[in-house]
Amino acid sequence: MNDEYDVVIAGAGPAGAQCARDLAARGYDTVVLETEDEAEFPRQSNKSTAGTFPSMMSAFGIPDDVVMNYTENVVLESPNDYYVRQQPGAVLEFADFKRYLVADGRDDGAEYVFDAHVTEPITENGEPIGVRYNGSEEVYADIVIDATGPSAPLAKKLGVSNLERSNHAIGIEYELEGIEIDRQGYADLTDAMMLRLDHDLAPGGYSWIFHTGADTAKVGICYIQNDSHQNYARDDFSVDDYLQHWLDTDPRFANASRIEGKQHRGSAHIQMPGKLYTDRFMAIGDTVPSVDPLWGEGINKCMRSGRAAATTVDACLKHGEIEPTAENLEVYETLWHRDVAPNADSRLLMTELLYLASNDRYDQLMASLSELGEDTLSKANKGSKRAILQLLSPSDLPLLAKFARQRLGR
Repeated sequence: MNDEYDVVIAGAGPAGAQCARDLAARGYDTVVLETEDEAEFPRQSNKSTAGTFPSMMSAFGIPDDVVMNYTENVVLESPNDYYVRQQPGAVLEFADFKRYLVADGRDDGAEYVFDAHVTEPITENGEPIGVRYNGSEEVYADIVIDATGPSAPLAKKLGVSNLERSNHAIGIEYELEGIEIDRQGYADLTDAMMLRLDHDLAPGGYSWIFHTGADTAKVGICYIQNDSHQNYARDDFSVDDYLQHWLDTDPRFANASRIEGKQHRGSAHIQMPGKLYTDRFMAIGDTVPSVDPLWGEGINKCMRSGRAAATTVDACLKHGEIEPTAENLEVYETLWHRDVAPNADSRLLMTELLYLASNDRYDQLMASLSELGEDTLSKANKGSKRAILQLLSPSDLPLLAKFARQRLGR
């Protein structure tokens, strides 16, 4: 390992590893510092449901052999109804996916240092010039990138991170076998990714079943620890309790059992980003955060975040004449809002409205989606305010008033 690079990246998740892939392919000297031990990677960070779409697979050259199951439909489910939309998808084996990104980046020349616990940026005249890890180890670079997720040890010390506890989402997932994938009275989940809105199961959030083939699936819940969660939550229930309650009460799981060693926990922040960069520094992936606020999809967002940062690095360093000052790294913010999370504010608004709604309103939403058709949902999903309004009705006035009060209170 050298001690001077063009770029040092903290974190080997999808954002960091993709950024390293793009930079190495362009010929930049890049090193990635990863907390986990290489022999077990990514046992501790195997935290994603890994549901994504073919567009991500093709855009980033991801091979089929990291896919557990290609899906054909997305199902939205409420306590007493459901809506089915044809939408191709892919459920990845997340650990294999992460290992592939690392191996492919290495093939192009990216260096990886595992068991490297990043603690702080090395600064000179207030600007980061490197990273300190494992106590006293140091590595220097022209540009520093934090891809460590919510821990954000570099971004926080450089005043870039603004993650708020009230926007913190937590989740847990099991991989199960013996599930009745096509049970009478429920939507057929064969080759489908299902998201369920039901405060009895996930107050202030949602639960899911992602079919992974035969009678197996990824099953989990997540919720944001906000006012909506407090309104609907049970005082004596943890996130584990809610998932177990679902497994105990849903007849589709009557004969299901957990697959040994296949439990995943994760967290992210559902909020608009604050600062994304400063002199010689960018924050990417869930450090920002980049997760989709509405349905929690993070892989594509993180990969695009990494690519936007790599493009920004290239714009600064390719001629060796442009200093990576905050002014010259500003293009990263433009790319982030254009390519990573367009209409993020509208989607966040829709998310807050959605989780304030009651279970009865979720049943009504399924009926409305069936009447309005896929075009309205597609536009609303992209943040169209007009399409969002089409999903509302006069009976939603109290909900909108409550939403307005909460926003004014913040």
